[in-house]
Amino acid sequence: MTMAPQSPAPDQVGSPRLRKEDARLITGQTNWTDNIQQTGMLHVAFLRSPHAHARIAAVDTSAAKQQPGVVAAFSGADFAGEQGSLPCAWPVTEDMALPEHPPMAVDEVRYVGEAVACVVARDAYAAADALEAIDVEFEPLPAVVDMEAALAEDSDPVHAGSGQGQGSNKAFVWPFSAGDVDSAFDGADVVVTRRYHQQRLIPAAMEPRSVVCRPDGDAFTMWSATQVPHILRLMLAMTTGVPEHKIRVIAPDVGGGFGSKLQVTAEEVLALLLARRLRKPVKWTETRTEGFQTTHHGRDQIQDVSIAADADGRIRGLKVDLLADMGAYMMLVTPGVPVLGALMFPGIYKMDAYAFSCTGVFTTKMPTDAYRGAGRPEATYAIERIVSELADEIGMDPMELRRRNWIRHEEFPYTTIAGLTYDSGDYESATDKAMRLFGYDELRAEQRRRRESGDPLQLGIGISTFTEMCGLAPSRVLGSLSYSAGGWENASVRMLPTGKVEVVTGSCAHGQGHATAWSQIVADRLGVPFEDVEVLHGDTRVSPKGMDTYGSRSLVVGGTAVVEACDRVLEKARRLAAHMMEADENDLEFSGGRFTVRGTERPATSMQEVALAAFAAHDLPEGAEASLDADSTFDPENFSFPHGTHLCAAEVDTETGAVCIRSYVAVDDVGTVVNPLIVEGQVHGGLAQGIAQALYEEAVHDADGNLVTSTMADYLVPTAADLPDFTTDRTVTPSTTNPLGAKGVGEAGTIASTPAVVGAVVDALRPYGVRDLRMPCTPQRVWRAIADARSAGASEGGQP
Repeated sequence: MTMAPQSPAPDQVGSPRLRKEDARLITGQTNWTDNIQQTGMLHVAFLRSPHAHARIAAVDTSAAKQQPGVVAAFSGADFAGEQGSLPCAWPVTEDMALPEHPPMAVDEVRYVGEAVACVVARDAYAAADALEAIDVEFEPLPAVVDMEAALAEDSDPVHAGSGQGQGSNKAFVWPFSAGDVDSAFDGADVVVTRRYHQQRLIPAAMEPRSVVCRPDGDAFTMWSATQVPHILRLMLAMTTGVPEHKIRVIAPDVGGGFGSKLQVTAEEVLALLLARRLRKPVKWTETRTEGFQTTHHGRDQIQDVSIAADADGRIRGLKVDLLADMGAYMMLVTPGVPVLGALMFPGIYKMDAYAFSCTGVFTTKMPTDAYRGAGRPEATYAIERIVSELADEIGMDPMELRRRNWIRHEEFPYTTIAGLTYDSGDYESATDKAMRLFGYDELRAEQRRRRESGDPLQLGIGISTFTEMCGLAPSRVLGSLSYSAGGWENASVRMLPTGKVEVVTGSCAHGQGHATAWSQIVADRLGVPFEDVEVLHGDTRVSPKGMDTYGSRSLVVGGTAVVEACDRVLEKARRLAAHMMEADENDLEFSGGRFTVRGTERPATSMQEVALAAFAAHDLPEGAEASLDADSTFDPENFSFPHGTHLCAAEVDTETGAVCIRSYVAVDDVGTVVNPLIVEGQVHGGLAQGIAQALYEEAVHDADGNLVTSTMADYLVPTAADLPDFTTDRTVTPSTTNPLGAKGVGEAGTIASTPAVVGAVVDALRPYGVRDLRMPCTPQRVWRAIADARSAGASEGGQP
């Protein structure tokens, strides 16, 4: 049996291929978790606490059990002996307080929305209706909402008697220092100090959280809208006691995550426990209000930042004192988020000394955890904002100040004051290109004219010359930071007898386009058509090994595992091809999917022919196996460090406070680009989320701990109509930490854009004496800042 060789495929890496996934996703031919139906499936609804803090005196579910369609109803006490505690994988200090976190509250609730009971019914509406019949007797306790007040000696404890110390809401203190900080500040000509607030944000993925769990004899299959099926499987086993090999987790088509689905949730654990107890499949899908209340939140930090410099602008030192709101409990990586940021506060700048301290604080609010960027947006905001403030203080153009202090391209690799080694970069090229596209000098000239004329529509220019740490991976580094898991990734490449290819990846896509990018990589590496590659992921039975998707690690870690697996397939194929062609392996050349013998006119042998010969196994070299399949587990030596320059021009109406982004330029360096369309989409989406933090989004709690922005009517998630057109471009300095040369792009837009936008608004208002604005920069806040600055100027005898 023979196969006709196929024509060589054109190069795929770098080509703007339309995504394989899109036709199916856009037309709705998908398998979202909420679409999944099982025979005899029951539906779950949760009764949630209306109090931010209260004791549970009694829960009576008897009336709910009598409601039409109801099969069962449970309180937290019914599961107290088996539900365990939701996991935290990142104990950042040895003495960190780690209170028990039951999936369903038993004795006490500590945030509005915490589950206290549930109803299981034959349909979702019957379950929701029956919640009203549950009677819960609460004994309210004082809410703890403000971080600084929470640390006061007389503050009410969120977890009395939990090991934190009576009356203390301090979860941990994590310090870091390098260089002689006192000398750097004592000898500085200029010291600038600012307090920045990172407001609490609420993730709002397109697809709400959803879970289905089915008992299969003594095993369980769980479908979940999760970013982390492998981590979820392990943590379910460790939390519930169900053996790991008896749990299968499937992440079907997942409609967005942004970190909010990097979690082991109460509802996932309870779904498994309910399926085990009732021996029936169960489903839960959140409402949007449930999602706003009980999907973990992001950010929520107070940053006290000081920067010291010489009169000529050379940065000498940086000090950061951080308060980070943990919320009521430690979730999967809650305490680790500010630690990740700690390494990035110095940004792209050289300095002599750096000191950082983070205090984690418990409050009676929904826990915080990873949200797009996870610590790095917070750090980038602080350093980029205060560098601009330093420039204003010494009367220097903020771009010139940056040029004087950033790491020059010839200095890479460069070890920063925070101890990270940046492997490659070229901040000069990215900035030069951005400034040309932006028309920096022309906009500065227009800004001067408007200021001189007293135009009520002022123009501001914001700058973000950023870098980020992504490809969250090096297991040794993560271990040194007390993270409980590694950062490797696994991939398998299967050569089918017909020459088609199946790629099994531990990375788990939730909108990033993995199937397309991985197909492009494999097509080039093995010389097979792009259409002949199928990518399998998101099922722990199909892909048993993986560390999943977060931290812009998919391509730089997961993609590299695919590259290495392809190379091992090629090694096997080379040996078999040499045998088939009666040639020495060293004389074979491989190109375009064909093996040829160097220096001869002998006919080529295609990859497809080799695959079929391996399958037939009629004539294999001695010791060879009847398979070309191979796998790889890749664990890089270092992170990757994408960078870029983002410039924002914003017009601010000083009479109304309205902000309009006039132009936005983003020049990013993400190393080697596999698919420019995917990169463009990731940048655009990231910009939308970063701009949203700057101008629109904020989770607000009242003094009693109620979330008052619990719907999309109250919490402003911007649409395309609220956002400007973006001008994007790239420079390319390949990473040296992986063979692809890729750096990661999933979070860059979010990390870079927030300081650029807020910086533009503040820059527009400098003539009025405004030096900072709390995010989001709403018209009311902008107008009030102008009014307050005018009032302060008038009271001091200045110009109103």
